[in-house]
Amino acid sequence: MKRFSLIALFVLLLVSVVGASAQIDCPVPPPCPIEGPCPMVECWFPPTGVFTNPDWLRIDHHRVNVTVADQIAQTNVSMEFVNDGEGLAEGTFLFPLPAGASVDTLIMYINDQPVQAQILEADEARAYYDEIVRQYRDPALLEYVGMGAVQANVFPIPPGETRRIELAYSQVLEVDNGLIHYVYPLDVSLLTSQRPIDDMSISINVMSADEISTVYSPSHQIVVSNNGDNAFSAGFERSNFAADQDFSLYYGIASDEISVNALTYVESADQDGFFMLIAQPPLELPPDQITPRDIILVVDQSGSMQGDKWTQAQDAARYVLENLNADDRFNAILFSTGWRVFSNELESSADAEAAAGWIDGMFAEGGTDINGSLTTALEMVDPEREATILFITDGLPTEGESNPERIMENLTAIAPDNARIFTFGVGDDVDTFLLDGIARAFNGASSYVRPTERIDEEVASLYNKISATVLNDVEITVDGAMIDSVYPELPVDLFAGTQLTLVGRYRDGAENVSVTLSGTVNGEPRSYTYDGFTFRDLAGGEPFIAQLWATRRIGDLLNSIRLDGENPELVNSIVDLSVRYGIITPYTSFLIDENDILSQTGRDAAVQSFAEEAQTLAGESFGGAAVDAADMAANMQVASAPMQLPMTQTPMGTMTAGTGTVTEIGAVDGDFGGYVQQNPIQTVGGKTFLLLDGVWTDTEYQPDTMTTQKVDFLSDAYFDLLTQRPELGEYLALGERVIVVLDDMVLEVVVP
Repeated sequence: MKRFSLIALFVLLLVSVVGASAQIDCPVPPPCPIEGPCPMVECWFPPTGVFTNPDWLRIDHHRVNVTVADQIAQTNVSMEFVNDGEGLAEGTFLFPLPAGASVDTLIMYINDQPVQAQILEADEARAYYDEIVRQYRDPALLEYVGMGAVQANVFPIPPGETRRIELAYSQVLEVDNGLIHYVYPLDVSLLTSQRPIDDMSISINVMSADEISTVYSPSHQIVVSNNGDNAFSAGFERSNFAADQDFSLYYGIASDEISVNALTYVESADQDGFFMLIAQPPLELPPDQITPRDIILVVDQSGSMQGDKWTQAQDAARYVLENLNADDRFNAILFSTGWRVFSNELESSADAEAAAGWIDGMFAEGGTDINGSLTTALEMVDPEREATILFITDGLPTEGESNPERIMENLTAIAPDNARIFTFGVGDDVDTFLLDGIARAFNGASSYVRPTERIDEEVASLYNKISATVLNDVEITVDGAMIDSVYPELPVDLFAGTQLTLVGRYRDGAENVSVTLSGTVNGEPRSYTYDGFTFRDLAGGEPFIAQLWATRRIGDLLNSIRLDGENPELVNSIVDLSVRYGIITPYTSFLIDENDILSQTGRDAAVQSFAEEAQTLAGESFGGAAVDAADMAANMQVASAPMQLPMTQTPMGTMTAGTGTVTEIGAVDGDFGGYVQQNPIQTVGGKTFLLLDGVWTDTEYQPDTMTTQKVDFLSDAYFDLLTQRPELGEYLALGERVIVVLDDMVLEVVVP
């Protein structure tokens, strides 16, 4: 997927001034006077003259409003630049156009007067890109090779003044396996310098002739509001926003009772592919279709819960009891030194208020008998009804049976197959191995409530997600392709109003693939089959699927090490996946710590280092570090977007980059608070690049066995190669020095 950065290409031409001065050692000119001509220093300034620190320019607001009607997207953009510096700013606004886009409006207001824009066809734009790259030694524009552009000159912006841009363009969004994809450019990570946006907002309103099912963003946390069956609104807002990736949104067309959509990705034709299946059940079920179930609350009442924790636990219990479905049954168990039950049998929802009052009248005291309380709850489970146990504790087992292994044995011995246990660990003094083991053994999930979080909010959030079951024990079969390594591991349950996102590997891709979703409803078997999917067998698709799969797999492997012990095969798998897909966690920091991570020596050192950490990971079941590890692994296992290295920004000046080198981003006349990015990892076009000794290096490169084909940066051969193989553009855009493995070529761009 091509990225086209609207925000910072305007800034790019200004940024390049400072970058070029460092290359040619020209004298730095004084700032332009507010009135009168600027003194020219021809050896490095563009013909129109740009005499300023680029970081004087600040983006006050960037507002995007998108309307999609029957797959035609109209994008309206308003941006305002502010000159915070001491001299005039002048440059060019450049917007590479998405394929098939039609520009309706581009207006730049200068003292309320519009500036005309020019539409550049792909060949014209390419020549313009090449000229800028040659002149300013900044290859970021090469990412847009093959795309047209809109270009407009920007008149000088005096200090303290603003310039507003309004842009409108339209495009047709295509359908891929039942999903419609919209992308808005926000990624400025390849540019020499960036500043956060003061006020960033994206609003999307979609109207469709068909019913809409899935709404999914792999890039940003959006809020979605459904406006009937055929329309929805999605929004994203941030202040002081650092734009490090494009905004991406998918939505699907509904079919049958449960909608299923698919996306696939193949790195190269000789490798297995990756798939994503998104199952979207109805948002709500009619009351007569909701399966009656039994809810059993098991709440820690020990002395360590005294205070705010006990009050929040009481509030959590009340929320659950007040939101039971009409035909649900329930019970409540409080445990400390021993345990108390609200009733000796499951009660109807009509008695929920009495149970809430009973819990409100209790206070925290005593020890922690986890074994006795959970075995009591499991003995109440009716094997003929759906049963969910919500277990809340803040401590280790100290009363009754306190050995975690024997507790697991006791629970497993008496639990019916239909029992689901969801655990909530409060604080750091919990046995994460025990809680995660219980959740894994009984098809639930574990959550951890940190000191800054509230118990009642965590419990309410989970309870709302599981309030109405659509399909139990979900399995999938694919006819037309072989699948494996599916995450989350099956079987799982599917609930109304929640999306189930499955990712996995496949081989032998084909057209007309069918997917069958099977499970049970109220104990009765049920299945749904969906035809007409394409699992591609040639390279292409959405690269984020591979990263998402790697994120979930690493989370699963880390959890296996935690619960089952350190294993050399698991250690090697995590190292390999982390290096290939750029997945950073506190336990895979070797990716940026080892300068020679791509050599066999570096890989061996990383394996040895991580093996030692894995032993610690497998040996600490409680405490802050253990809870952090459990929480991280759980989040990775159900991640809805690839785990990425956060963009770290620091005030302009001297900084230490990921490789240990020092980069100076100078100012013409002082430091004006610009920002530079220190992200030593970039993912481009499905490839991961590490910044090693100043070279952006493809993680598929093996220095011990591969020989590179060298080409000088900005040479005629460099641009000839780009003409012959335009797909190289997005990789060469990373910087002046790049090593990339592409098919049978290992290309190294060097600075002569």
